[in-house]
Amino acid sequence: MPLYEFVCKKCKSEFEELVLGNGDDVVCPSCGSRKVGKLMSACAHKSGGRFVGSGGGSSCSSCSSGNCSSCGH
Repeated sequence: MPLYEFVCKKCKSEFEELVLGNGDDVVCPSCGSRKVGKLMSACAHKSGGRFVGSGGGSSCSSCSSGNCSSCGH
């Protein structure tokens, strides 16, 4: 089951939800609204037995994309 980040369009609360299918049944845990939108999540990878974030959007010195998976570094 993928874990997605959402924002409620009614109360602006941000939350995570395990989603099956297309996510049409996601409800805001703060206000109960079904008017939610998916947020862009930061990438992480497992390194040495722990998850490591993407570095807060910094890119490597070889590219300016902010996503080193696109340049192979």
